Amino acid sequence: MKAIAYVGIATALALSAGASAQPGPAAKLSIVRLDCGNATVKNFDAFFSDTHEYPVGPRKITSSCYVVRHGSDVLLWDTGFPAALKGKSTDMGALIVRVDRTIPDQLATLGLKVSDIDIVGISHMHGDHTGQAADFPLAKLLIGKKDLEATTGPKDPFGPWRSVDAKVQVMAGSDIDVFGDGSVIVLNLPGHTPSHIALLVKLASGNVMLSGDLYHSTMARQLRGVPPFNTSRAETLASIDRFERLARSYRAKVIIQHEPADIAKLPAFPKEAR
Repeated sequence: MKAIAYVGIATALALSAGASAQPGPAAKLSIVRLDCGNATVKNFDAFFSDTHEYPVGPRKITSSCYVVRHGSDVLLWDTGFPAALKGKSTDMGALIVRVDRTIPDQLATLGLKVSDIDIVGISHMHGDHTGQAADFPLAKLLIGKKDLEATTGPKDPFGPWRSVDAKVQVMAGSDIDVFGDGSVIVLNLPGHTPSHIALLVKLASGNVMLSGDLYHSTMARQLRGVPPFNTSRAETLASIDRFERLARSYRAKVIIQHEPADIAKLPAFPKEAR
């Protein structure tokens, strides 16, 4: 697996300025969506809006994970709800959660094993994105520094990466060029959590940006909505501004990971977008 490198000065400046130049990927690049669960939020407005601008009542959200192949390297982006929830509906108070297929189940359909995952990228520390992370202990963990620091304790989802010699790459404020060729960039977008990150993938067919939890719905994007449980409202709004400027500069297809309507923006599993 190629070493993960921080973005060089030229790449960082290009991102900041929203440059439209598109370096060709150094290796064959593809992305496919995995189903990592779904949830019915009992009162979407109360749970996700601190200004109460959404319709009151239940709404379904998805938990989407993604496999990004870069030549022989494989990145798993987010890990959804825990595999222990498979096959049953679980009432968690504010939401009812269900998992129909685990990540390893879907990897097998793609001809991949758990050991084939080189990098596990986690957009942020919440349990609907970290639930199956520990099932990939041999992979390198890629995560925001403050989020990793905040998840220690008896329910730590990152136990396999706590040893001194563990393979961990943390984001501490700068974007990360995952494979060193500018084709896959982790974006520093704090606010939802202290070190929330998102992903830019430069496919041959067009650029794609995965939102993490910067947004939870199309409506949230339209209204610049901020959930009441975000760690910083000001940082969230600044990250929204940066994300949207980058999306325009790169003419990127924005995929909101919790938005059911956005599933169709990529080919249906197991087909890849290239």
